Amino acid sequence: MKTHLQLVRYLISLVVEQLIKIMQNLKPNILLISRYLSDNYLDIFQSKFNCTIFEDIKNLDNFFSNSGTSITGVATFSGINKKLISKLTNLKIISCFGVGYDSIDVNAALERNIIVTHTPNVLNEEVASTTLLLLLAAKRQLISNYNWIIDGNWEKKGNAPLTNTIEKLHVGLLGYGRIGQAIARKLLAFNCNISYHARNKVENSSYKYYKNLLEMARNVECLIVITPGGPDTEKIVDKSVIEALGPKGTLINIARGSVVDEKALVDCVINKKIGSVALDVFENEPKVPRELFNLDNVLLAPHIGSSTHETRKAMLDLVIENLELYYNNKRVRTPVPECNKLINEIYK
Repeated sequence: MKTHLQLVRYLISLVVEQLIKIMQNLKPNILLISRYLSDNYLDIFQSKFNCTIFEDIKNLDNFFSNSGTSITGVATFSGINKKLISKLTNLKIISCFGVGYDSIDVNAALERNIIVTHTPNVLNEEVASTTLLLLLAAKRQLISNYNWIIDGNWEKKGNAPLTNTIEKLHVGLLGYGRIGQAIARKLLAFNCNISYHARNKVENSSYKYYKNLLEMARNVECLIVITPGGPDTEKIVDKSVIEALGPKGTLINIARGSVVDEKALVDCVINKKIGSVALDVFENEPKVPRELFNLDNVLLAPHIGSSTHETRKAMLDLVIENLELYYNNKRVRTPVPECNKLINEIYK
C-alpha cells in the first residue's frame, strides 16, 4: 500500500512538472533591460513572462545566436538602441518605463513594425510636485539654510540671510504638455504669473504664449524646462537664453539634460550671469559637472522627478499592462505618438 501511494505521488509530481513546463512555454519571452527594477517587481515580471535580464547576459553574441529569435518583447528602463533592436529579429513590442522615450530608437522600431509604448499621465502630478520642490528650495535656499545651522552660523552670526519669495513670481514654462500644465496648475497656489513656449499655442489656455523662447526668457524671473528630449530640443536652452534670465533669474530643469547646454550653464553660474539653478537631470548622467558642487545658488538632485514608491508602482504597472494587452489581443494602452499610424493599420 505504501509503495502504491509513493508511485501515485511520483506520477503526480511528474505531471505537475510537465504542466509547469507547458505553462512556461506558453508565456511570452521578453528581454528585461532593468537598471531600475526592484526584486519584488522582477518577481511579478517573471510570473507573467519568461524573462531574460539583459545585464545578466555574459556573452551577447551567444545569446543572440541561440535565443535572440525567441524574444518577442522588451521591457526597458534605460532605453534601447538600433543595434540591439536589429539583433532581436522577432521583436514585436518595446514597453518603455517613463514618459520620455528619447533613449529608444523609435524609427528603427517602426521600420520593423515594432510597437513602442511609454508611461504618460501616471507621473504628471509627481513630476509637477518635484518641480515645485526644486523651485521653493532654490528660491528660499533650503540647502544653504540647512548648512547655516550645521556650520554653527546661527549661533555665531545670528539669523540667516534673507531669500526670495515665489509669490507672484513670473514663471515661463518651456514645454506645455501634460506635465507642464500640471506644473502651471500647482503654481497658481502661489499666485504666479505664468507664460509658456511650445511648438504651438495651446487652445483654451489662459496663459501668455511666446513663440520665441529667448523673448520669453527676457520677460520671466524663472524658466522651468519641461520639454521632451531628443534632437529637436538639444541644447535649446543655450547661453543666450540663460543670460537672458539674468543674475536674478532662476533656471529649473526637470526635463532632460540634453535640453540645456550644460557647458554654457556652468560658465554662466561661475560668472554669476544666472541667479540660481535647480537641476534634476544632466547631460551625461550619472556624471555631474563638479563645478556645480557646493554652491549656495545651485541645487542638484539625482533625477528624482517621479521617484516615489507610489508613482513608480503606477509606471511599472503600466509597463506590464502594455505588454499583457499586446500579447492578449495586439492592443496597447499608451503607444508613443509615432506608433499611432502603425497601430491603426494593425487594428483595421
